[in-house]
Amino acid sequence: MDKTHGPASGPAPGTPGGHPGGSAAQAGGPDSRSRLERHWRGTRRVTAALLLLWLATGFCAVFFARELSGLTLFGWPLSFYLAAQGASLVYLAIIAVYAWRMRCLDRQYAAGARGAGHAGHAGEGGA
Repeated sequence: MDKTHGPASGPAPGTPGGHPGGSAAQAGGPDSRSRLERHWRGTRRVTAALLLLWLATGFCAVFFARELSGLTLFGWPLSFYLAAQGASLVYLAIIAVYAWRMRCLDRQYAAGARGAGHAGHAGEGGA
């Protein structure tokens, strides 16, 4: 394949411009590309951290069940409580943190895109 029509040269199917910013972000130049890269780096970082927390929660409750069964919480062994209730609460907290953090990251990206769009028009319409 030649360089202009290779697999990495076009946008992904179903997305204008190949990323969430669409063709407007692609046409914005290097600044919008770096903003997009920062956005996706933050998204991947949050996702990886929360997936590790999910894995640790599920793994630790099972792996340390014998040690935790000596401790009681409300009359139940702690290992039972973690498996029945604690892990579910942690999973709900992970979902809430993910939704909150993604909303923050998306708002930062959108604000940067709006700021970059208006910065190019600052000198127009003057004297």
